[in-house]
Amino acid sequence: MRALLQRVTSAQVTVDGEVVGRIEPSATGIRHGLLALIGVTHTDDEATARALAEKIWRLRILEDERSAADLGAPILVVSQFTLYADTRKGRRPSWSAAAPGPLAEPLVHRLAETLRESGATVAGGRFGAHMEVELTNDGPVTVMLEI
Repeated sequence: MRALLQRVTSAQVTVDGEVVGRIEPSATGIRHGLLALIGVTHTDDEATARALAEKIWRLRILEDERSAADLGAPILVVSQFTLYADTRKGRRPSWSAAAPGPLAEPLVHRLAETLRESGATVAGGRFGAHMEVELTNDGPVTVMLEI
């Protein structure tokens, strides 16, 4: 699994004109939150999803080198199969390394649920939908994680 994490001051996901997920850390007195774009590949399983969730929750990229766990910062989880794009040949990406929906969807849900079980406030996009993601990246800070 891969996660592209962005430290944000706000973020939201819209599907068909409806906001389906939003975080606004400042509304809770916290300056930052995380937008987590999540990619799944064929060999991933529930243990991988749990490990990546733990890494996201504890990664110290927020203010004063603290983690979402330290601050209680919110996390917006969005499935993103394009994180597994292979662009080595030609001009058209190959998506063959991305897991198909029936494998990927439950793992993205498991990751979000593991974050919630850890105490995170988690919002999410809608799996498989065409989503519009808006964010204000702070820093900017963007980090790629792979488990």
